[in-house]
Amino acid sequence: MGLDMCLYKKTYIWQPYKKEEPPAISIIADPKHYGHIQPRRVKFIIEEVGYWRKANQIHRWFVEHVGNGLDECQEWEASHEQLTTLLQTVQDVLADHAKAAELLPTQDGFFFGDTEYDTDYFQDLEHTQEVLTEALKDDIHPFSYRASW
Repeated sequence: MGLDMCLYKKTYIWQPYKKEEPPAISIIADPKHYGHIQPRRVKFIIEEVGYWRKANQIHRWFVEHVGNGLDECQEWEASHEQLTTLLQTVQDVLADHAKAAELLPTQDGFFFGDTEYDTDYFQDLEHTQEVLTEALKDDIHPFSYRASW
């Protein structure tokens, strides 16, 4: 058990319904396990574009800036503006480690991991910078964040 955190991207798939045409996309990689899925019915594809484990400083940021302080393992939509703000905050802390406790403080919690400002803390920030830099290349599709423990 522990704090598991994911950033998702949701892409809407519009497919005109024409019975005689084959599906516009094929999502069935393994018909043995997924043959029950009818591609014509698929309207969204949700990709996991980021995953963290026990990066409680990132979770705390999402709770405070996206979730309005409510932390009940719910999913929140995260705007491009919010993710850009988080990326800038991460970059500010990576540029000056002394700002860590002020800008991205850790958070205690059952199974939330370490609260020290150590190598693991800054590795989580480097990972977050990579995830957000890549994710924000897509300025069209919506993102959401969800954590569980």
